[in-house]
Amino acid sequence: MTQSFIRKIYFGVADRRQMFRLFDRHAQRPDRWENDDSGLFAGEWFEIARAEHDYMLDLLPPLWMRGEMFALREFLTESLTSVFYTLRINGKTRYFHAYCDLARPRSPVEMRDAIVERESWPVKAMTRAERLEHVWSATHDEYRSYAGERLGAEHRGKRTILVYGLGRPEQKLLDDLTDDEIAAKLPAHLRHLPVRAAA
Repeated sequence: MTQSFIRKIYFGVADRRQMFRLFDRHAQRPDRWENDDSGLFAGEWFEIARAEHDYMLDLLPPLWMRGEMFALREFLTESLTSVFYTLRINGKTRYFHAYCDLARPRSPVEMRDAIVERESWPVKAMTRAERLEHVWSATHDEYRSYAGERLGAEHRGKRTILVYGLGRPEQKLLDDLTDDEIAAKLPAHLRHLPVRAAA
């Protein structure tokens, strides 16, 4: 179940309810309290509004503040915590949340640079991986889960999602969704964005 790469997990600006859902979008993972699942979270980021950024800044004294970023004092795992950013991108001030592994000292800076690079794309587009992450993030818990024995031992722990085909719901691996199934689960304003090849 490890991922550990920098990835945008939600398109649009998350409101407070969405932000808290996205903080633990892997809540249904098997053996939740038995493993170090920091790899699931490390590198995840999404955009928030200024009100949510300021709310989190006022919630507790930050662990540290450096220029355009601050880290939460409470850690998700041993060295993984939330880092919040205020970034000027293409002349506009925007706000972001990311999970950074502070055992890697450059992690917050690398994350900042990745966010700026991704959000500076000249054409609005989504990669296939970003489409899948958005579908997972936006789907309610009742319609997403993790594969158990029914899908085979080789798929145990992989993310699954409920799709409707042939008149009945079917549990399918998230990574195996077809382009049409992905489009059906995306909001209308994201369905027709061009698919950009991963850099």
